[in-house]
Amino acid sequence: MIIDVGPGLGAALGRRLARTGCSVALVARNPAFINELGHELQSLGQPALAIVADASRPAEIAAAVARTRAELGAIEVLIHNASSSSGDGLLGTSAEEFEETWRVAALGAFVAARETAPDMIAAGKGAMIFTGATSSVRGGGWLAFSSAKFALRGLAQSLARELWPQGIHVAHVVVDGLIDTRGSAETDPSEPALDPEQMAEAYLQLVEQDRSAWTLEWDLRPHREKFFE
Repeated sequence: MIIDVGPGLGAALGRRLARTGCSVALVARNPAFINELGHELQSLGQPALAIVADASRPAEIAAAVARTRAELGAIEVLIHNASSSSGDGLLGTSAEEFEETWRVAALGAFVAARETAPDMIAAGKGAMIFTGATSSVRGGGWLAFSSAKFALRGLAQSLARELWPQGIHVAHVVVDGLIDTRGSAETDPSEPALDPEQMAEAYLQLVEQDRSAWTLEWDLRPHREKFFE
């Protein structure tokens, strides 16, 4: 199950998991994109489910998990890829903007983990991967985003302490750099950028890691990216 599927990393993760033989639930707010991607994954011969839901709304995420379980079976992998950024510094950020950013990154991740954990606990195995950012470990200019990503990192660490002994691999990925969205205006061609397909390979390594040598956290950045700048 992948929460917040867009044309970059989310889509690459869906394709990679499908090629591995996984049934994939694609969750996002944009129905047109995930429906198209769902058809693409089905053409690979794997069941794929497109679910419209907002990561900031607990009831919608809980319903998405319930539908995934009903149509695809017990959930073995959760990838929470959702984030939001709004406001501009302390005086330029409203309480509503701050809360919404937290609801997407931190509350949404908590709800997704709580709703999917019973399947993994029952099976004694599974993986939860949370997409962080440089702001997870170092405050930046986006006050709301940075604080929410700090919270997400703390949530992942706490979940690891609780769930690793039950056979569930919890990992947090620090993404330090732009993600290449294949021609999108958001990607500056002069900047070093992460290849989402290669990022998906790294996520799959986390999913498939042997429990004798699990990773709690690692950083992904293009080779020309300056560290935490």
